[in-house]
Amino acid sequence: MLELIERVGLVEASEIHDHLTLPYELRQRGRLRARTDTGHDVGLFLDRGPVLRDGACLAARTGEIIRIRAAEEPVVTAYIEMGLPMARLCYHLGNRHVTLAIGEELTAKNGTRGWVRFPPDHVLEELAERLGATLIHHQAPFDPESGAYAQAGQGHSHGHADGHSHSHSHSESHSHSHSHARHKGHGHAS
Repeated sequence: MLELIERVGLVEASEIHDHLTLPYELRQRGRLRARTDTGHDVGLFLDRGPVLRDGACLAARTGEIIRIRAAEEPVVTAYIEMGLPMARLCYHLGNRHVTLAIGEELTAKNGTRGWVRFPPDHVLEELAERLGATLIHHQAPFDPESGAYAQAGQGHSHGHADGHSHSHSHSESHSHSHSHARHKGHGHAS
């Protein structure tokens, strides 16, 4: 079993030994047993830290480099007009402390439309539709925004001075939440 022990920066494709495709829920873990895309057993032995992003690289104790891929999983993508409609949708969904992937794309009429992707949830879906979004249920990689606290502990993140709570649901049977209220110098809180 390869023991993946270190997060490393992006590397050349020729240095990649294998790929490890994981859904978002498993990319949040620092300890995990899994199989690479070619069937090799690996174990993650990482410090607690940021979510493994699509394209992130990990080094094994023996030097091999494994690149992370975001697995396709059930998601809802809400399409909406850019500008104020997109801002409202992001604000209201974000106010529910749900993890979101956000982007934009060109339309057939040479305009752009925004999209917000999240795990299926009938309450969030109804909210998005009330705000004017068109929803599509499908399978796609889910690589949500890292959030204001993603760089915490690395010396350069900034946030609001008030407490901020995040709730992440991992299945229908349970969820957990984290509360962050850290303050640093320079007149900013993180």
